[in-house]
Amino acid sequence: MSDTFDHGIPDDLSRAFAEYERAILANDLDVLDASFSRRPGTMRGDHAGLLVGHDAISAFRSTRGGVPTRSIERIEYRPLGADIALLVSVSRYAGGGTGLQTQIWEREDDRWLIVSAHVTPRSPALDRSVWRTVGDPLWQGAWEGPLAGLSVAVKDLFAVKGYRIGAGNPTYLDGARAEPSTAPAVTDLLRGGASLRGIARTDEFAYSIAGDNAHYGTPPNGALPGALPGGSSSGAASAVATGQADVALATDTAGSIRVPASYQGLWGLRTTHGLIPRQGLLPLAQTFDTVGWLARDGETLLRVAEWCLSYGGSESTESVQGESDADLPWRLVVAEEMVDACDPATRDAFEEMLLELAASDDAPDVHRESIGPLADYSTPFRTVQAAEAWRNHGEWVQAHPSALGASVAERFRYAASVTAHDETVARAALVAPRDRLVRLVRDAVVIAPTVPGPAPLRTARGEGLDLVRQATLRVTSPASVAGLPAASVPLLTVDSALGPAPVGVTLLSRPGTDIALVRLARRLASSTTHRTEEP
Repeated sequence: MSDTFDHGIPDDLSRAFAEYERAILANDLDVLDASFSRRPGTMRGDHAGLLVGHDAISAFRSTRGGVPTRSIERIEYRPLGADIALLVSVSRYAGGGTGLQTQIWEREDDRWLIVSAHVTPRSPALDRSVWRTVGDPLWQGAWEGPLAGLSVAVKDLFAVKGYRIGAGNPTYLDGARAEPSTAPAVTDLLRGGASLRGIARTDEFAYSIAGDNAHYGTPPNGALPGALPGGSSSGAASAVATGQADVALATDTAGSIRVPASYQGLWGLRTTHGLIPRQGLLPLAQTFDTVGWLARDGETLLRVAEWCLSYGGSESTESVQGESDADLPWRLVVAEEMVDACDPATRDAFEEMLLELAASDDAPDVHRESIGPLADYSTPFRTVQAAEAWRNHGEWVQAHPSALGASVAERFRYAASVTAHDETVARAALVAPRDRLVRLVRDAVVIAPTVPGPAPLRTARGEGLDLVRQATLRVTSPASVAGLPAASVPLLTVDSALGPAPVGVTLLSRPGTDIALVRLARRLASSTTHRTEEP
Protein backbone atom coordinates (compact mmCIF):
# COMPACT_ATOMS: atom_id res chain seq x y z
CA MET A 1 0.00 0.00 0.00
CA SER A 2 1.22 3.49 -0.84
CA ASP A 3 2.13 5.81 2.01
CA THR A 4 -0.05 8.50 0.47
CA PHE A 5 -2.98 8.92 -1.88
CA ASP A 6 -3.26 11.61 -4.56
CA HIS A 7 -6.60 12.90 -5.90
CA GLY A 8 -5.80 16.39 -4.60
CA ILE A 9 -5.75 15.28 -0.96
CA PRO A 10 -3.41 17.31 1.28
CA ASP A 11 -0.25 15.32 1.99
CA ASP A 12 -0.74 15.14 5.76
CA LEU A 13 -4.35 13.97 5.38
CA SER A 14 -3.26 11.41 2.77
CA ARG A 15 -0.65 10.05 5.20
CA ALA A 16 -3.21 9.89 8.03
CA PHE A 17 -5.63 7.94 5.81
CA ALA A 18 -2.90 5.52 4.69
CA GLU A 19 -1.84 4.95 8.30
CA TYR A 20 -5.45 4.22 9.24
CA GLU A 21 -5.78 1.72 6.39
CA ARG A 22 -2.62 -0.12 7.46
CA ALA A 23 -3.93 -0.29 11.01
CA ILE A 24 -7.27 -1.68 9.81
CA LEU A 25 -5.58 -4.54 7.97
CA ALA A 26 -3.19 -5.27 10.87
CA ASN A 27 -5.91 -4.83 13.51
CA ASP A 28 -3.58 -2.37 15.28
CA LEU A 29 -5.98 -1.20 17.98
CA ASP A 30 -3.67 1.49 19.34
CA VAL A 31 -3.36 3.22 15.98
CA LEU A 32 -7.06 2.80 15.25
CA ASP A 33 -7.98 4.36 18.60
CA ALA A 34 -5.56 7.23 17.95
CA SER A 35 -7.11 7.84 14.52
CA PHE A 36 -10.49 8.83 15.96
CA SER A 37 -11.19 12.10 17.71
CA ARG A 38 -11.81 11.79 21.44
CA ARG A 39 -14.66 14.26 21.29
CA PRO A 40 -17.87 12.93 22.89
CA GLY A 41 -19.72 13.42 19.60
CA THR A 42 -17.44 11.26 17.45
CA MET A 43 -19.56 8.80 15.45
CA ARG A 44 -19.19 5.50 13.63
CA GLY A 45 -22.06 3.77 11.85
CA ASP A 46 -22.57 0.64 9.80
CA HIS A 47 -25.37 -1.77 8.92
CA ALA A 48 -25.64 -2.81 12.59
CA GLY A 49 -26.25 0.68 13.97
CA LEU A 50 -24.65 3.86 15.27
CA LEU A 51 -21.92 4.22 17.89
CA VAL A 52 -21.38 7.62 19.51
CA GLY A 53 -18.28 8.49 21.52
CA HIS A 54 -14.67 7.33 21.36
CA ASP A 55 -15.06 4.78 24.15
CA ALA A 56 -18.05 3.07 22.49
CA ILE A 57 -16.22 2.90 19.17
CA SER A 58 -13.08 1.53 20.81
CA ALA A 59 -15.05 -1.14 22.71
CA PHE A 60 -16.71 -2.31 19.50
CA ARG A 61 -13.41 -2.48 17.65
CA SER A 62 -11.67 -4.49 20.36
CA THR A 63 -14.01 -7.44 19.81
CA ARG A 64 -14.38 -7.22 16.04
CA GLY A 65 -11.01 -8.58 14.96
CA GLY A 66 -9.27 -7.49 11.77
CA VAL A 67 -10.91 -7.04 8.39
CA PRO A 68 -10.20 -9.32 5.42
CA THR A 69 -7.39 -8.30 3.06
CA ARG A 70 -8.44 -5.39 0.88
CA SER A 71 -7.04 -2.51 -1.14
CA ILE A 72 -8.34 0.98 -1.82
CA GLU A 73 -9.66 0.98 -5.37
CA ARG A 74 -10.94 4.55 -5.50
CA ILE A 75 -10.99 7.59 -3.25
CA GLU A 76 -12.86 10.88 -3.53
CA TYR A 77 -11.84 14.02 -1.61
CA ARG A 78 -14.03 17.03 -0.91
CA PRO A 79 -12.79 19.90 1.31
CA LEU A 80 -15.53 21.10 3.66
CA GLY A 81 -13.50 23.89 5.21
CA ALA A 82 -9.96 24.96 6.03
CA ASP A 83 -9.41 22.08 8.48
CA ILE A 84 -12.21 19.64 7.66
CA ALA A 85 -12.59 17.22 4.76
CA LEU A 86 -14.81 14.45 3.42
CA LEU A 87 -13.19 11.23 2.16
CA VAL A 88 -15.21 8.55 0.38
CA SER A 89 -13.28 5.41 -0.56
CA VAL A 90 -14.10 2.14 -2.28
CA SER A 91 -12.42 -1.03 -0.98
CA ARG A 92 -11.77 -4.11 -3.12
CA TYR A 93 -11.50 -7.33 -1.09
CA ALA A 94 -9.05 -10.06 -2.08
CA GLY A 95 -11.77 -12.62 -1.47
CA GLY A 96 -14.24 -10.81 -3.70
CA GLY A 97 -16.67 -7.98 -3.22
CA THR A 98 -16.37 -4.27 -2.48
CA GLY A 99 -17.10 -1.98 0.44
CA LEU A 100 -17.52 1.74 0.96
CA GLN A 101 -16.11 4.06 3.64
CA THR A 102 -17.41 7.59 4.18
CA GLN A 103 -15.33 9.62 6.64
CA ILE A 104 -15.18 13.19 7.86
CA TRP A 105 -11.67 14.14 8.98
CA GLU A 106 -10.86 17.23 10.99
CA ARG A 107 -7.50 18.73 11.92
CA GLU A 108 -6.99 18.87 15.69
CA ASP A 109 -3.67 20.19 17.07
CA ASP A 110 -1.99 19.79 13.67
CA ARG A 111 -3.19 16.20 13.28
CA TRP A 112 -6.00 14.86 11.10
CA LEU A 113 -8.55 12.73 13.04
CA ILE A 114 -11.79 11.02 12.09
CA VAL A 115 -14.83 12.70 13.63
CA SER A 116 -17.50 10.76 11.75
CA ALA A 117 -17.43 7.53 9.76
CA HIS A 118 -19.91 5.28 8.04
CA VAL A 119 -18.92 1.86 6.73
CA THR A 120 -20.82 -0.12 4.12
CA PRO A 121 -19.21 -3.58 4.20
CA ARG A 122 -19.35 -6.12 1.43
CA SER A 123 -22.43 -8.29 1.63
CA PRO A 124 -21.64 -11.33 3.80
CA ALA A 125 -22.63 -14.72 2.46
CA LEU A 126 -23.52 -15.83 5.99
CA ASP A 127 -23.08 -14.34 9.45
CA ARG A 128 -21.73 -17.41 11.21
CA SER A 129 -22.13 -15.83 14.62
CA VAL A 130 -25.91 -15.78 14.03
CA TRP A 131 -26.54 -18.83 11.85
CA ARG A 132 -25.31 -22.39 11.80
CA THR A 133 -27.11 -23.02 8.54
CA VAL A 134 -29.56 -20.86 6.64
CA GLY A 135 -31.67 -20.92 3.48
CA ASP A 136 -34.30 -18.91 1.68
CA PRO A 137 -36.04 -20.80 3.12
CA LEU A 138 -34.23 -23.75 4.59
CA TRP A 139 -37.57 -25.53 4.98
CA GLN A 140 -40.82 -24.38 3.37
CA GLY A 141 -43.89 -24.44 5.58
CA ALA A 142 -47.51 -24.84 4.51
CA TRP A 143 -48.42 -22.48 1.68
CA GLU A 144 -51.46 -21.23 3.57
CA GLY A 145 -52.23 -20.64 7.22
CA PRO A 146 -52.32 -17.96 9.92
CA LEU A 147 -48.51 -17.80 10.01
CA ALA A 148 -48.02 -17.65 6.23
CA GLY A 149 -45.26 -15.26 5.28
CA LEU A 150 -43.39 -15.49 8.57
CA SER A 151 -39.82 -16.76 8.65
CA VAL A 152 -38.45 -18.55 11.73
CA ALA A 153 -34.98 -18.78 13.23
CA VAL A 154 -34.78 -22.04 15.20
CA LYS A 155 -32.38 -22.27 18.13
CA ASP A 156 -29.79 -24.98 17.63
CA LEU A 157 -31.30 -27.23 20.28
CA PHE A 158 -34.38 -28.37 18.35
CA ALA A 159 -34.47 -31.41 16.08
CA VAL A 160 -34.95 -30.66 12.38
CA LYS A 161 -35.21 -33.76 10.23
CA GLY A 162 -32.00 -34.44 8.33
CA TYR A 163 -29.92 -31.99 10.37
CA ARG A 164 -27.80 -32.50 13.46
CA ILE A 165 -28.24 -30.65 16.75
CA GLY A 166 -25.09 -28.64 17.44
CA ALA A 167 -25.85 -27.09 20.87
CA GLY A 168 -23.42 -24.24 20.19
CA ASN A 169 -20.35 -26.47 20.29
CA PRO A 170 -18.42 -27.68 17.22
CA THR A 171 -17.16 -30.85 18.90
CA TYR A 172 -20.69 -31.84 19.89
CA LEU A 173 -21.91 -31.09 16.37
CA ASP A 174 -19.20 -33.28 14.84
CA GLY A 175 -20.30 -36.25 16.94
CA ALA A 176 -24.07 -35.79 16.52
CA ARG A 177 -26.27 -37.80 14.18
CA ALA A 178 -28.80 -36.46 11.73
CA GLU A 179 -32.21 -36.22 13.37
CA PRO A 180 -34.79 -38.71 12.05
CA SER A 181 -37.74 -36.39 12.73
CA THR A 182 -38.57 -32.77 13.45
CA ALA A 183 -39.45 -31.49 16.92
CA PRO A 184 -43.20 -30.84 17.39
CA ALA A 185 -42.49 -27.22 18.38
CA VAL A 186 -40.95 -26.69 14.92
CA THR A 187 -43.63 -28.67 13.10
CA ASP A 188 -46.45 -26.61 14.63
CA LEU A 189 -44.96 -23.43 13.13
CA LEU A 190 -44.50 -25.06 9.71
CA ARG A 191 -48.09 -26.34 9.71
CA GLY A 192 -49.28 -22.80 10.38
CA GLY A 193 -47.58 -21.50 7.24
CA ALA A 194 -44.31 -20.20 8.66
CA SER A 195 -41.09 -21.21 6.93
CA LEU A 196 -37.81 -22.18 8.55
CA ARG A 197 -35.21 -19.53 7.70
CA GLY A 198 -32.39 -21.38 9.39
CA ILE A 199 -30.84 -22.96 12.46
CA ALA A 200 -29.44 -20.24 14.71
CA ARG A 201 -26.55 -20.24 17.15
CA THR A 202 -26.97 -20.80 20.86
CA ASP A 203 -24.69 -20.30 23.81
CA GLU A 204 -23.06 -23.66 24.56
CA PHE A 205 -25.66 -26.17 25.79
CA ALA A 206 -27.87 -23.14 26.62
CA TYR A 207 -25.87 -22.78 29.85
CA SER A 208 -25.45 -19.00 29.64
CA ILE A 209 -27.49 -15.82 29.45
CA ALA A 210 -24.79 -13.49 28.06
CA GLY A 211 -25.10 -14.38 24.39
CA ASP A 212 -21.41 -14.96 23.66
CA ASN A 213 -19.93 -18.12 22.17
CA ALA A 214 -16.24 -18.99 22.43
CA HIS A 215 -16.30 -20.96 19.18
CA TYR A 216 -18.49 -19.06 16.74
CA GLY A 217 -18.28 -15.50 18.02
CA THR A 218 -20.85 -13.16 19.53
CA PRO A 219 -23.97 -12.36 17.48
CA PRO A 220 -24.71 -8.66 17.02
CA ASN A 221 -27.11 -6.81 19.28
CA GLY A 222 -29.68 -5.48 16.82
CA ALA A 223 -30.78 -2.67 19.13
CA LEU A 224 -27.50 -1.60 20.75
CA PRO A 225 -24.36 -2.09 18.61
CA GLY A 226 -21.34 -2.93 20.72
CA ALA A 227 -23.40 -4.67 23.41
CA LEU A 228 -23.90 -8.34 24.20
CA PRO A 229 -27.05 -9.79 22.58
CA GLY A 230 -28.22 -11.83 25.54
CA GLY A 231 -28.51 -15.60 25.61
CA SER A 232 -28.68 -18.38 25.45
CA SER A 233 -31.06 -17.87 22.50
CA SER A 234 -28.53 -15.40 21.13
CA GLY A 235 -28.42 -16.21 17.42
CA ALA A 236 -32.18 -16.59 17.04
CA ALA A 237 -32.85 -13.33 18.89
CA SER A 238 -30.25 -11.46 16.83
CA ALA A 239 -31.74 -12.83 13.62
CA VAL A 240 -35.10 -11.33 14.58
CA ALA A 241 -33.67 -8.04 15.87
CA THR A 242 -31.63 -7.51 12.69
CA GLY A 243 -34.51 -8.41 10.37
CA GLN A 244 -33.16 -11.75 9.13
CA ALA A 245 -36.17 -13.62 10.53
CA ASP A 246 -39.60 -12.66 11.85
CA VAL A 247 -39.85 -15.13 14.72
CA ALA A 248 -37.38 -16.95 16.92
CA LEU A 249 -38.22 -20.39 18.28
CA ALA A 250 -36.23 -20.57 21.48
CA THR A 251 -35.96 -22.02 24.95
CA ASP A 252 -35.93 -20.44 28.39
CA THR A 253 -34.50 -22.15 31.46
CA ALA A 254 -33.21 -19.21 33.48
CA GLY A 255 -34.13 -16.37 31.15
CA SER A 256 -32.84 -17.38 27.72
CA ILE A 257 -35.85 -15.82 25.97
CA ARG A 258 -36.44 -12.92 28.34
CA VAL A 259 -32.83 -11.69 28.57
CA PRO A 260 -32.18 -11.34 24.81
CA ALA A 261 -35.67 -9.87 24.41
CA SER A 262 -34.80 -7.18 26.96
CA TYR A 263 -31.29 -6.55 25.62
CA GLN A 264 -32.45 -6.22 22.00
CA GLY A 265 -35.82 -4.51 22.37
CA LEU A 266 -37.88 -7.54 21.36
CA TRP A 267 -41.13 -9.10 22.51
CA GLY A 268 -40.59 -12.48 24.14
CA LEU A 269 -42.76 -15.19 25.68
CA ARG A 270 -41.59 -17.94 27.98
CA THR A 271 -44.57 -20.31 28.04
CA THR A 272 -45.98 -22.14 31.04
CA HIS A 273 -43.62 -24.93 32.03
CA GLY A 274 -44.74 -28.18 30.39
CA LEU A 275 -47.33 -26.52 28.15
CA ILE A 276 -45.37 -27.16 24.96
CA PRO A 277 -43.88 -30.66 24.83
CA ARG A 278 -40.11 -30.83 24.67
CA GLN A 279 -39.74 -33.88 22.44
CA GLY A 280 -36.91 -33.30 20.01
CA LEU A 281 -35.32 -30.68 22.26
CA LEU A 282 -31.85 -31.12 23.73
CA PRO A 283 -32.38 -30.46 27.45
CA LEU A 284 -30.40 -28.44 29.94
CA ALA A 285 -32.51 -28.76 33.09
CA GLN A 286 -35.92 -30.35 32.57
CA THR A 287 -37.41 -28.96 35.79
CA PHE A 288 -37.16 -25.48 34.28
CA ASP A 289 -36.74 -25.87 30.50
CA THR A 290 -39.55 -24.26 28.49
CA VAL A 291 -40.23 -23.41 24.85
CA GLY A 292 -41.22 -19.96 23.61
CA TRP A 293 -40.81 -17.30 20.96
CA LEU A 294 -39.41 -13.85 20.24
CA ALA A 295 -40.71 -11.29 17.73
CA ARG A 296 -40.25 -7.64 16.88
CA ASP A 297 -43.84 -6.71 17.72
CA GLY A 298 -46.69 -7.89 19.89
CA GLU A 299 -49.02 -8.61 17.00
CA THR A 300 -46.67 -11.22 15.54
CA LEU A 301 -46.04 -12.78 18.94
CA LEU A 302 -49.79 -13.07 19.50
CA ARG A 303 -50.31 -14.67 16.06
CA VAL A 304 -47.74 -17.32 16.91
CA ALA A 305 -49.08 -17.95 20.42
CA GLU A 306 -52.70 -18.19 19.28
CA TRP A 307 -51.80 -20.74 16.61
CA CYS A 308 -49.34 -22.85 18.55
CA LEU A 309 -51.44 -22.91 21.73
CA SER A 310 -54.82 -23.47 20.05
CA TYR A 311 -56.66 -26.67 19.34
CA GLY A 312 -56.36 -26.14 15.60
CA GLY A 313 -52.72 -25.10 15.62
CA SER A 314 -50.96 -27.60 17.82
CA GLU A 315 -50.91 -31.35 17.44
CA SER A 316 -48.78 -31.69 20.54
CA THR A 317 -49.62 -29.11 23.19
CA GLU A 318 -51.04 -30.65 26.31
CA SER A 319 -53.01 -27.70 27.72
CA VAL A 320 -54.39 -25.58 24.93
CA GLN A 321 -56.68 -22.57 24.56
CA GLY A 322 -59.19 -22.78 27.45
CA GLU A 323 -57.95 -20.55 30.26
CA SER A 324 -55.11 -19.36 28.11
CA ASP A 325 -57.66 -17.64 25.88
CA ALA A 326 -59.62 -15.94 28.70
CA ASP A 327 -58.74 -12.37 29.55
CA LEU A 328 -56.65 -11.80 32.63
CA PRO A 329 -57.69 -9.18 35.20
CA TRP A 330 -56.35 -5.69 34.53
CA ARG A 331 -54.68 -5.80 37.92
CA LEU A 332 -50.92 -5.53 38.31
CA VAL A 333 -48.73 -6.40 41.28
CA VAL A 334 -45.31 -4.74 41.38
CA ALA A 335 -42.78 -7.29 42.68
CA GLU A 336 -40.85 -5.15 45.16
CA GLU A 337 -37.72 -7.27 45.41
CA MET A 338 -37.36 -7.56 41.63
CA VAL A 339 -37.56 -3.79 41.23
CA ASP A 340 -35.14 -3.20 44.12
CA ALA A 341 -32.61 -5.51 42.45
CA CYS A 342 -32.38 -3.26 39.38
CA ASP A 343 -29.87 -0.51 38.80
CA PRO A 344 -31.00 3.08 39.56
CA ALA A 345 -31.59 4.10 35.95
CA THR A 346 -33.79 1.07 35.30
CA ARG A 347 -35.75 1.61 38.51
CA ASP A 348 -36.33 5.25 37.58
CA ALA A 349 -37.51 4.36 34.07
CA PHE A 350 -39.82 1.68 35.44
CA GLU A 351 -41.36 4.02 38.04
CA GLU A 352 -41.85 6.68 35.38
CA MET A 353 -43.68 4.14 33.23
CA LEU A 354 -45.97 3.25 36.15
CA LEU A 355 -46.78 6.93 36.67
CA GLU A 356 -47.59 7.30 33.00
CA LEU A 357 -49.74 4.19 33.13
CA ALA A 358 -51.65 5.52 36.14
CA ALA A 359 -52.39 8.75 34.26
CA SER A 360 -53.58 6.99 31.11
CA ASP A 361 -57.20 6.55 30.03
CA ASP A 362 -56.84 2.81 30.60
CA ALA A 363 -55.19 2.75 34.03
CA PRO A 364 -55.05 -0.67 35.71
CA ASP A 365 -55.29 -1.38 39.41
CA VAL A 366 -51.65 -1.40 40.61
CA HIS A 367 -50.31 -2.29 44.03
CA ARG A 368 -46.99 -3.51 45.41
CA GLU A 369 -46.22 -6.74 47.20
CA SER A 370 -43.26 -8.73 48.39
CA ILE A 371 -42.41 -11.98 46.65
CA GLY A 372 -39.80 -12.81 49.30
CA PRO A 373 -36.00 -12.67 49.12
CA LEU A 374 -34.77 -13.30 45.59
CA ALA A 375 -32.04 -15.59 46.93
CA ASP A 376 -34.81 -17.95 48.05
CA TYR A 377 -35.45 -18.53 44.35
CA SER A 378 -32.05 -18.17 42.69
CA THR A 379 -29.86 -20.15 45.10
CA PRO A 380 -31.75 -23.47 45.07
CA PHE A 381 -32.58 -22.91 41.39
CA ARG A 382 -28.89 -22.82 40.55
CA THR A 383 -28.26 -26.07 42.42
CA VAL A 384 -31.10 -28.00 40.80
CA GLN A 385 -30.27 -26.61 37.36
CA ALA A 386 -26.65 -27.69 37.77
CA ALA A 387 -27.55 -31.18 38.97
CA GLU A 388 -29.78 -31.77 35.96
CA ALA A 389 -27.29 -30.21 33.54
CA TRP A 390 -24.64 -32.64 34.77
CA ARG A 391 -26.97 -35.64 34.45
CA ASN A 392 -27.78 -34.59 30.90
CA HIS A 393 -24.30 -33.70 29.69
CA GLY A 394 -21.73 -34.65 32.31
CA GLU A 395 -20.64 -37.83 30.56
CA TRP A 396 -20.01 -35.93 27.32
CA VAL A 397 -18.18 -33.13 29.16
CA GLN A 398 -15.89 -35.64 30.88
CA ALA A 399 -15.15 -37.30 27.53
CA HIS A 400 -14.29 -33.93 25.93
CA PRO A 401 -12.50 -32.01 28.70
CA SER A 402 -11.15 -29.22 26.48
CA ALA A 403 -14.14 -28.76 24.20
CA LEU A 404 -15.98 -26.05 26.16
CA GLY A 405 -15.46 -22.32 26.36
CA ALA A 406 -14.06 -21.11 29.68
CA SER A 407 -17.26 -19.71 31.24
CA VAL A 408 -19.45 -22.69 30.38
CA ALA A 409 -16.69 -25.09 31.44
CA GLU A 410 -16.63 -23.39 34.84
CA ARG A 411 -20.39 -23.87 35.21
CA PHE A 412 -20.06 -27.56 34.42
CA ARG A 413 -17.26 -27.85 36.98
CA TYR A 414 -19.67 -26.51 39.57
CA ALA A 415 -22.38 -28.85 38.27
CA ALA A 416 -20.07 -31.84 38.75
CA SER A 417 -19.66 -30.91 42.42
CA VAL A 418 -23.39 -30.94 43.26
CA THR A 419 -24.23 -34.03 45.32
CA ALA A 420 -27.51 -35.89 45.51
CA HIS A 421 -27.99 -34.49 49.00
CA ASP A 422 -27.40 -30.94 47.71
CA GLU A 423 -30.05 -31.46 45.06
CA THR A 424 -32.57 -32.90 47.52
CA VAL A 425 -32.14 -29.98 49.90
CA ALA A 426 -32.42 -27.48 47.04
CA ARG A 427 -35.61 -29.05 45.68
CA ALA A 428 -37.19 -28.85 49.12
CA ALA A 429 -36.14 -25.19 49.38
CA LEU A 430 -37.91 -24.36 46.11
CA VAL A 431 -41.36 -25.33 47.36
CA ALA A 432 -42.11 -22.32 49.57
CA PRO A 433 -41.07 -19.56 47.13
CA ARG A 434 -42.81 -21.38 44.28
CA ASP A 435 -46.06 -21.58 46.24
CA ARG A 436 -45.76 -17.92 47.30
CA LEU A 437 -45.49 -16.69 43.72
CA VAL A 438 -48.20 -19.01 42.39
CA ARG A 439 -50.60 -17.66 45.03
CA LEU A 440 -49.74 -14.09 44.05
CA VAL A 441 -50.72 -14.58 40.39
CA ARG A 442 -54.07 -16.26 41.07
CA ASP A 443 -55.98 -13.01 40.55
CA ALA A 444 -53.32 -10.55 39.35
CA VAL A 445 -50.34 -10.19 37.01
CA VAL A 446 -46.88 -9.55 38.44
CA ILE A 447 -44.93 -6.73 36.81
CA ALA A 448 -41.26 -5.73 37.10
CA PRO A 449 -38.27 -4.95 34.87
CA THR A 450 -37.19 -8.04 32.94
CA VAL A 451 -33.51 -7.65 33.88
CA PRO A 452 -31.61 -5.34 36.22
CA GLY A 453 -30.27 -3.09 33.46
CA PRO A 454 -29.24 -2.72 29.82
CA ALA A 455 -27.01 -5.12 27.92
CA PRO A 456 -23.34 -5.13 28.99
CA LEU A 457 -20.59 -4.22 26.55
CA ARG A 458 -19.41 -6.97 24.21
CA THR A 459 -16.01 -6.52 25.82
CA ALA A 460 -17.33 -7.48 29.28
CA ARG A 461 -15.37 -10.42 30.66
CA GLY A 462 -14.54 -12.34 33.81
CA GLU A 463 -15.76 -11.29 37.21
CA GLY A 464 -17.64 -8.24 35.98
CA LEU A 465 -19.73 -10.25 33.55
CA ASP A 466 -20.32 -12.95 36.16
CA LEU A 467 -21.70 -10.34 38.55
CA VAL A 468 -24.14 -9.24 35.84
CA ARG A 469 -25.15 -12.88 35.34
CA GLN A 470 -25.79 -13.40 39.06
CA ALA A 471 -27.82 -10.19 39.34
CA THR A 472 -29.84 -11.14 36.28
CA LEU A 473 -30.59 -14.66 37.54
CA ARG A 474 -31.94 -13.22 40.77
CA VAL A 475 -34.55 -11.34 38.75
CA THR A 476 -35.34 -14.03 36.16
CA SER A 477 -35.36 -17.14 38.37
CA PRO A 478 -38.73 -16.56 40.15
CA ALA A 479 -40.72 -17.23 36.95
CA SER A 480 -38.55 -20.29 36.25
CA VAL A 481 -39.01 -21.67 39.75
CA ALA A 482 -42.79 -21.22 39.66
CA GLY A 483 -43.15 -22.49 36.07
CA LEU A 484 -45.14 -19.40 35.12
CA PRO A 485 -45.65 -17.87 31.69
CA ALA A 486 -43.54 -14.72 31.40
CA ALA A 487 -43.69 -12.06 28.72
CA SER A 488 -41.03 -9.43 28.14
CA VAL A 489 -42.22 -6.20 26.54
CA PRO A 490 -39.81 -3.49 25.27
CA LEU A 491 -41.19 -0.55 27.23
CA LEU A 492 -38.16 1.07 28.89
CA THR A 493 -35.20 3.04 27.55
CA VAL A 494 -32.24 3.86 29.79
CA ASP A 495 -28.87 5.49 29.25
CA SER A 496 -25.86 3.21 28.80
CA ALA A 497 -22.22 3.56 27.84
CA LEU A 498 -23.29 2.91 24.25
CA GLY A 499 -26.22 5.33 24.21
CA PRO A 500 -29.96 4.85 24.78
CA ALA A 501 -30.59 1.16 25.48
CA PRO A 502 -33.76 -0.95 25.70
CA VAL A 503 -34.83 -2.72 28.87
CA GLY A 504 -37.88 -4.95 28.95
CA VAL A 505 -40.79 -5.04 31.35
CA THR A 506 -41.76 -8.54 32.42
CA LEU A 507 -45.28 -9.79 33.16
CA LEU A 508 -45.97 -13.04 35.03
CA SER A 509 -49.39 -14.69 35.15
CA ARG A 510 -50.91 -17.91 36.41
CA PRO A 511 -50.05 -21.15 34.61
CA GLY A 512 -51.89 -21.77 31.36
CA THR A 513 -52.82 -18.14 30.65
CA ASP A 514 -50.19 -17.62 27.97
CA ILE A 515 -52.37 -16.21 25.17
CA ALA A 516 -54.17 -13.92 27.59
CA LEU A 517 -50.81 -12.75 28.92
CA VAL A 518 -49.66 -11.63 25.46
CA ARG A 519 -52.96 -9.80 24.98
CA LEU A 520 -52.51 -8.06 28.30
CA ALA A 521 -48.93 -7.17 27.34
CA ARG A 522 -50.21 -5.49 24.17
CA ARG A 523 -52.78 -3.59 26.21
CA LEU A 524 -50.02 -2.42 28.53
CA ALA A 525 -47.90 -1.27 25.57
CA SER A 526 -50.82 0.66 24.07
CA SER A 527 -51.37 2.43 27.41
CA THR A 528 -47.84 3.88 27.53
CA THR A 529 -45.83 5.99 25.12
CA HIS A 530 -42.41 4.65 26.15
CA ARG A 531 -42.45 2.15 23.29
CA THR A 532 -45.07 1.25 20.74
CA GLU A 533 -45.52 -2.26 19.42
CA GLU A 534 -43.57 -1.45 16.30
CA PRO A 535 -39.79 -1.84 16.55
